[in-house]
Amino acid sequence: MRTLCEHPAWNNGRRLARTPAGTVVATDGADGITLSTPGPALDVYDPADLTAAPDQVRRGLQGRGPVARLRTPDLWEAIATAIIRQVIRADQARLMYQRFTDTHGDPTEAGRVFPGAETVLALGDEAFAELGMAFKRDPLRAAAQAVLDHGEKWGQLPALDLVDELQSVPRIGPWTAGATVADFTGDFSLYPYGDMAVRKYARQTFPDLDLPDQEAAFAARWSAYCATPSELSVLTALTLALGGDRAKPLDRNEPS
Repeated sequence: MRTLCEHPAWNNGRRLARTPAGTVVATDGADGITLSTPGPALDVYDPADLTAAPDQVRRGLQGRGPVARLRTPDLWEAIATAIIRQVIRADQARLMYQRFTDTHGDPTEAGRVFPGAETVLALGDEAFAELGMAFKRDPLRAAAQAVLDHGEKWGQLPALDLVDELQSVPRIGPWTAGATVADFTGDFSLYPYGDMAVRKYARQTFPDLDLPDQEAAFAARWSAYCATPSELSVLTALTLALGGDRAKPLDRNEPS
């Protein structure tokens, strides 16, 4: 089974995930994802669940089989990851995320995990500037404070309500809120499925489809391929997985 490794915490088939009970090590193998201890939810997106998509889409996805994904169990990390992903390319975001974790992450026996909200609030301006993250400083700080103030309540909200609530935080708009909630809940019907990554992989894989170039028009066509939000979640997650292995080792010397 393939693994959807779009989250930048994945590196060389391994990911550390912060949970209320401690740090869990996830490993991507031939049989899917294995966890060092139970805790984080694993979702499986199966092309067999698609009923309304065009035949070429269903056939193409069925040939690749189901895809497993690890939910991010920590709401703060899901929000911060989506903020880091704003505006920049996926490879840049992955490198930035991992440099930030390597430098300022909270230490555990398994390695450093993404810095907690308290850690981020304690960092000085220079800590962000040294990593080329000055433009991420203010939104990360605002989100960290918001999570400390409201995170317990937010974690209990229905997914659609959480999308709305997150947009009360400065510099979090619909894209960031949707990406956060998809990461946290596993529901990719809430992901900004008209974004560049989905459009790119869909066109590459299904060149015979008449897919619009413009984001809003693409999103409308994409959702029309699905009979239910559940099918939209499956279609979007499987399409993101078409991006291939984005969990390869990183060159920490690569310029960002």
